Amino acid sequence: MPMGAVRKVATYLGLGGVDQYDEAYDYDGVEEDEWMPAAERAARRWQSVEEPARIVMLRPTQYSDAPTIGRHFREGKSVIMDVSGMPMAEATRMVDFAAGLAYGCEGRIERIAEKVFLLTPVDVEVTSE
Repeated sequence: MPMGAVRKVATYLGLGGVDQYDEAYDYDGVEEDEWMPAAERAARRWQSVEEPARIVMLRPTQYSDAPTIGRHFREGKSVIMDVSGMPMAEATRMVDFAAGLAYGCEGRIERIAEKVFLLTPVDVEVTSE
């Protein structure tokens, strides 16, 4: 073993002196005089740069409310659509519209209750656990 390796092993085991460094260590961009607790550093590191995901709950009453659903979905929001207040024929048209919207935008539509549907954009994953 080279002498440097022996010294490192001895230092690791607590048998040798501590090496002195010429430069200060940069703790994730924080200078030594700007010390902060590890929890705060972690919170800064994992802080979201994007806005939080939005879920919009809509209760359309007529088929002419479809553009509102489409606008929210195209903006990247998940939409919970409750068609229980609509006549059956219009509710069926609205669900067909929503299914086409989800398919066209590579999203997904799922029934989550009777006459309640969830439309999710392509970048949203829905799991049931």
